[in-house]
Amino acid sequence: MSDAVQRAAEILADHRDSIDRLDAILVYTLGERFKHTQAVGRLKAEHDLPPSDPAREERQIERLEWLAKEADLDPEFAKKFLNFIISEVIRHHERMQR
Repeated sequence: MSDAVQRAAEILADHRDSIDRLDAILVYTLGERFKHTQAVGRLKAEHDLPPSDPAREERQIERLEWLAKEADLDPEFAKKFLNFIISEVIRHHERMQR
């Protein structure tokens, strides 16, 4: 194996290690986020509040789009990602109210 190919393999391995660490951070961060949204869902269920808050959701999407631009991430991707998370949270909140 040439030195260039060996170096490329090392760089690739470094990138993959970073990706693996970031994936773990994402999973644990989502887990922490869902702990809080579950607490919100219980509070809403206890006080007969609606499972969704469209005004807050809209503000959060706008905020995430701004953050995505700042992070040089496609804002449309970020918006789709947050919409998916929000729909899951609402689904959990609706289940809690049954």
